[in-house]
Amino acid sequence: MELGRFGIWTFDFEDQPASMLRDSVRELDELGWPAIWIPERDGREALTHAGFLLSASERIAVVNGIARIGSRGARWAHGAALLLADAYPGRHVLGLGFGGARPGAKPLEAMSEYLDELDTVTSANPLPAAPIRRLLAAYGPKMLGLARDRSEGAHTYHVTVPHTAEAREVLGDKVFLGVEHAVLFETDPGKAREIAREHLHPYLTSEYNVAKFLRLGYTEADIDGGRGSDRLVDDLVFWGDLDTVVAKLHGHLDAGADHVGIQVIGAEPGESAMPHWRRLAEALLPR
Repeated sequence: MELGRFGIWTFDFEDQPASMLRDSVRELDELGWPAIWIPERDGREALTHAGFLLSASERIAVVNGIARIGSRGARWAHGAALLLADAYPGRHVLGLGFGGARPGAKPLEAMSEYLDELDTVTSANPLPAAPIRRLLAAYGPKMLGLARDRSEGAHTYHVTVPHTAEAREVLGDKVFLGVEHAVLFETDPGKAREIAREHLHPYLTSEYNVAKFLRLGYTEADIDGGRGSDRLVDDLVFWGDLDTVVAKLHGHLDAGADHVGIQVIGAEPGESAMPHWRRLAEALLPR
């Protein structure tokens, strides 16, 4: 899966009008960014969102990071992904994920059943020249193993460089590993950690994510009731000047990631992180 070494991962498009999205994705395309990752939070539907961004650009790949399996049946996910693969060969990646806690549902079992349905869907639509590409959101070894065996790779979110090395060991050498990491261009430690803590608070107060951080080797003292210790905050959000941030991002590649999706935080809702994306393009993308 050729997505380049770095891409953009952003929540920002959830809050912006279509005209602003169109202008942003066109500029990212012109800057040479090879991929943009979009989540499915509580705003835009994942696959129509991907289709809009693809229609507004020429080369950039659009990755659902993630499309929630509880948001649509497997038949409809397959139909949408089939159309995007046909219309935009090689430019769409169907990133699938469990998408948060659901009472009584077990993520591994639910994902396996969803993939079973996807793999048995029949359709009157013609097969595209370029096939559907899919990734799975994964953290633990069992879900990483499922991603290895039943998709083209794994997408990890809010993890550390040591976890990337562990994920690569589970996936083996030939399976794609895309890692998201948050960054903040702020050099004052107090200000940087304050902004980072605001970003991390929802994750540090949800049972699933707290369990994930504890498995990463942090303690309840690091969770600190949802505040997060300096150590935890600094590991999950790379902050500082451009050179510092860039050096830390390369740590994931050194640990075995194929691609790093960079989530720039600190922009106000409705505003664009484009100034930062331009700076990162100059520092990270081939000229």
